[in-house]
Amino acid sequence: MAFQCQRDCYMQEFSTSVVSCSEAELQLENNGKKEKVKGYNVKLKDTILFPEGGGQPDDRGTIGGVSVLRVLRQGPEAVHFVDAPLEEGQEVQLTVDWGRRFDHMQQHSGQHLVTAVAETMFGYKTTSWELGRQRSSIELDTPTVKPGEMEALEAAVNQRIRDNLPVTVQLLSLDDPALEKVRSRGLPDDLAGPIRIIDIEGVDTNMCCGTHVSNLSHLQVIKILGTEKGKKSKTNLSFLAGSRVLKYAEKSHSIEKSLVGLLKTGSEEHVEAVDKLQKTVKRLQKSNLTLLRDMAVLIAQSFKNNPEGGNFFSVHNKDGDNEFMNTIANEIGFEHTTIFLTVGEEKGAGMFLLAAPTCVVDSMGKRVLELLEGKGAGKNGRLQGKAGSLAKRAEVENLLRDHCSQAKSG
Repeated sequence: MAFQCQRDCYMQEFSTSVVSCSEAELQLENNGKKEKVKGYNVKLKDTILFPEGGGQPDDRGTIGGVSVLRVLRQGPEAVHFVDAPLEEGQEVQLTVDWGRRFDHMQQHSGQHLVTAVAETMFGYKTTSWELGRQRSSIELDTPTVKPGEMEALEAAVNQRIRDNLPVTVQLLSLDDPALEKVRSRGLPDDLAGPIRIIDIEGVDTNMCCGTHVSNLSHLQVIKILGTEKGKKSKTNLSFLAGSRVLKYAEKSHSIEKSLVGLLKTGSEEHVEAVDKLQKTVKRLQKSNLTLLRDMAVLIAQSFKNNPEGGNFFSVHNKDGDNEFMNTIANEIGFEHTTIFLTVGEEKGAGMFLLAAPTCVVDSMGKRVLELLEGKGAGKNGRLQGKAGSLAKRAEVENLLRDHCSQAKSG
């Protein structure tokens, strides 16, 4: 059957009645994680809330003031998952989240247009597509695209938008001979009722269950962001349509203004300015590494030349790295000396090295890891790894110092 949302994609409110309501559970995404949520499955006499299908996500809205969390298709029916029960037979008013719906209409009709023109101009057939939250992608049946083709495609689809071409819906029976001329990637196994055809005048005729604009002018504009290599000799094309292009331009302009303030140059000079900064940073990092190595050697020599140095040495350096710690350990030597070194934020995460006689590492290593909330590996008198927190660094130092004092006195 065709739902009211498919007969009139622009309808934002609708009155209908509740056919059934039953308790249910559904996995919903919350902050990137899926969790089971208890609610109710509601079937209506008809609906303006689109159930997911044809690559298009489902709608959101309300039924009698009750929030609709998902809309799923089960054969010829739409099942609305809601967070509160509704009475069977109750007359209800439906509202659709129009911002979400119209965005989906723009992206979906935009996909039909890009797909049709790409095939007409270059013979690139579409094998699948995805309507994403930020951008949409079309999988083209070609391993590569030639230079200039995407620019030509973008110009062509935007010309069709300026041509103000109507988009109409037809319903055809399965045995209608007109179906032979219709583009399709196959029909669902549980299809019920007539075949729904979306026709862009003079451009494309395609089977589709989704919601669409009634005229290409409602797309406003399409921006092709680029292509990248896909799976199995395919190419993925990314695009934006309608309001998403405006939001993208607004965001890009905001970033550009911020960069002008940070880089103190005009936008046309940003790439050059960033390139110079990266080269400068690399030179400074190289110089810093050299200074750290020299510092590590001096620290080690200072300890070795101190007649009262003893059998324990410890130091923390916020800016050090693994090479800094290993240089100190190797310069001092740890056959008879216990060395405890850390780098990173004093109270935050960092890295550590315990270099000592094997018996010390074996007996104290586990406790050191516990206090530092660390993970590491030990071999040949070394225990080295990452510290989840260096807040108890002083406690570890005292623990090792006491152990060394006892061993010396013993």
